[in-house]
Amino acid sequence: MQLREDLRNIAIIAHVDHGKTTLVDQMLKYSGTFREHEQVDERAMDTNDIERERGITILSKNTAIKHDDTTINILDTPGHADFGGEVERIMKMVDGVLLVVDAYEGCMPQTRFVLKKALEQKLTPIVVLNKIDRPNARPDEVIDEVLDLFIELGADDDQLEFPVIYASALNGTSGNEPEEQAETMDPVFTTILDHIPAPADTQDDPLQFQVTLLDYNDYVGRIGIGRVVRGTISVGKQVVVLKKDGTEKSFRISKLFGFIGLKRMEIKEAKAGDIVAIAGMDDINIGETICSSDYPEGLPWLRIDEPTLQMTFVTNNSPFAGREGKYITSRQIEERLMKQLETDVSLRVEPTETPDAWTVSGRGELHLSILIENMRREGYELQLSKPQVIIKEIDGVKCEPVEHVQVDVPEDYTGPVMESLGERKGEMLDMVNQGNGQVRIEFKVPSRGLIGYATEFMSLTRGYGILNHSFDTYEPVIKGQVGERREGVLVSLENGKASTYGIMQLEDRGVIFVEPGTEIYAGMVVGEHNRENDLTVNITKEKHLTNVRSATKDQTATIRKTRDLSLEEAIEYIDDDEYCEVTPESIRLRKKILNNNEREKAAKKSRLG
Repeated sequence: MQLREDLRNIAIIAHVDHGKTTLVDQMLKYSGTFREHEQVDERAMDTNDIERERGITILSKNTAIKHDDTTINILDTPGHADFGGEVERIMKMVDGVLLVVDAYEGCMPQTRFVLKKALEQKLTPIVVLNKIDRPNARPDEVIDEVLDLFIELGADDDQLEFPVIYASALNGTSGNEPEEQAETMDPVFTTILDHIPAPADTQDDPLQFQVTLLDYNDYVGRIGIGRVVRGTISVGKQVVVLKKDGTEKSFRISKLFGFIGLKRMEIKEAKAGDIVAIAGMDDINIGETICSSDYPEGLPWLRIDEPTLQMTFVTNNSPFAGREGKYITSRQIEERLMKQLETDVSLRVEPTETPDAWTVSGRGELHLSILIENMRREGYELQLSKPQVIIKEIDGVKCEPVEHVQVDVPEDYTGPVMESLGERKGEMLDMVNQGNGQVRIEFKVPSRGLIGYATEFMSLTRGYGILNHSFDTYEPVIKGQVGERREGVLVSLENGKASTYGIMQLEDRGVIFVEPGTEIYAGMVVGEHNRENDLTVNITKEKHLTNVRSATKDQTATIRKTRDLSLEEAIEYIDDDEYCEVTPESIRLRKKILNNNEREKAAKKSRLG
């Protein structure tokens, strides 16, 4: 069989924050792909603002670099389990993987998750031990951990013979031994060329191309990205698409794009093994096969991860609606959600009984909160209900998603963490004392028990703990409440502005969420009550002035620090009878029923009912 020795296709996989995107930066830099004076941003592959701010990869991206006469296609994948569907599909496009592991942290939940997907596809692995310059790096132990993980995940003999490269992506150094670090990426390139198989050269066979990723462009519409499995594809060629429902649609390829560096270049032709983007058909979808008109033969269908979490998106109807956003109508929100469906295959959007609300389902809190954050930055206003896990019926039994949770905490905090996860119906699987006063504990926890847990975990461990979790399986629903909010809230009685005096009067009742001078409306949540019931309060109250001088007049009033909730924290915090109001400038919590009397009547009715 002929091979294309001028080409290699690899995916770069790792746990969140182990440095894969930084490693790709250095590979781009040292490959000579960029001209000498060309400016390259740090983490050049993370193009979205949120990706750059949070230091995470959300969408898979591909780049191609030239090393000598060989093109190396590199697919940078997300490390977070919420975007696991992307990782799985990428594995179908490549012949090998670069597994990046932190030389101190070692194997983490997402390392296991992404490696499992790679080994299932029988891909050839190369291990890169990154951050070798860390003072507490432990290369030998981590390599043993990686080998144990390979064995545990059922790697075959060839996969167990993986080569290891030691690198510091941040410093741009690599070598074949931990001490042999030089400012070059040559050891990485050489190992890729020597170990990753070259694709088969089947350019004379009938065409087969599978759409693995979607992109969208206002000028050419939907773009399907994938690998030419066999044959040759060219601009102007008449082809057929084999749809999921078994039908065939013919279309002409209007544009073909290849990749070099970070650019997408128009090309005329691509051959078996090439990773390209195709435009010309509006309703192309992931998993569909594009073939020669005279030889329509489909490839096995790609599995797309099902959503596990859903929320209701509602148009903003608060008293402050329309003050800060450009897009506030139900039509505008619906159009934006439909546009998201063009490229995000793990998302579901369904209408509800009311025209101004939609049920939006995704792979997890991060998946949905990134969509919401993008919308608010684009100028949308909307309201969100409490996230709910999606219950599935399997063999007549109601089942809920369960996650594998790994926590790394200082010894002193193990008791509170185990207790808190126990209350959320967590089951401990393993506990290892790692030395240095650090303990690693693994749990199995229902997904609904983890909603809102991150904030509690950070306060329990004083910010020293690390929490990682990934979807594991569906199990029968555990009866009873899991991880519900225990405290009530402080709800504003009046419209107006929060006053320093009003806040000071309430400080012994709980934690305040708003600063003095913040505009408030009746029914808005302004703080957390330190008891289980909700309390209606007047936070706009001003001090009555009298002509009597106070003996403590010169003492300045000071108020405690208020709690500022991020978007994720606000979404996790709300209860069933509350909304999170999201606008380009503000995140507010509110009761669904704003009027105090009506709210009390509804609460009474639900208690009796």
